[in-house]
Amino acid sequence: MHLDEKRLSGEQKFDGIVVKLYVDQVELEDGKTTFREVIKHPGGVCVVPVNDKGEIYMVKQFRYPFGRVLTEIPAGKLEYGEDHRTCGLRELREEIGAEAGSFEYLGCLYPTVAYDTEIIHMYLARELSFGDRDLDEGEFIDVIRMPFEEALQKVYDGEFPDAKTQLAILKAAKLMGK
Repeated sequence: MHLDEKRLSGEQKFDGIVVKLYVDQVELEDGKTTFREVIKHPGGVCVVPVNDKGEIYMVKQFRYPFGRVLTEIPAGKLEYGEDHRTCGLRELREEIGAEAGSFEYLGCLYPTVAYDTEIIHMYLARELSFGDRDLDEGEFIDVIRMPFEEALQKVYDGEFPDAKTQLAILKAAKLMGK
């Protein structure tokens, strides 16, 4: 079949806390075989929280793979089989201490299509009310807020390198008429 690859065999090479790595042998459409390395990931959720003043809440945290602090929207990993809406509401409460009266789905993104099964679901949270945060053990983040238009400009200026943050803010801006 055109534009298809048939899995012939596979072997799990790594079984981690977050990801699993497989090496599969596949048959290409021309009959030749090759190998594909695939990272299995349970997926995640990110949330664009906007208050009634038009301010967005973001988090700053150290990202070990890049060796630096990044500014991102609240987000978290799904547990295998978990509902993404439920996960998003939980992450919103855990990371910034907010509950949302309005929680609108913005779609999903596939951040690394060549070798990773991760899918990130995006939400816009409005009508926010606040209580206590409930960070995961070992999670250290600072919460900041800024006018939504400023965050949008920072996306355009390349100041937020995180893909989920960029796309979710752009989608939220469209939905909010910005």
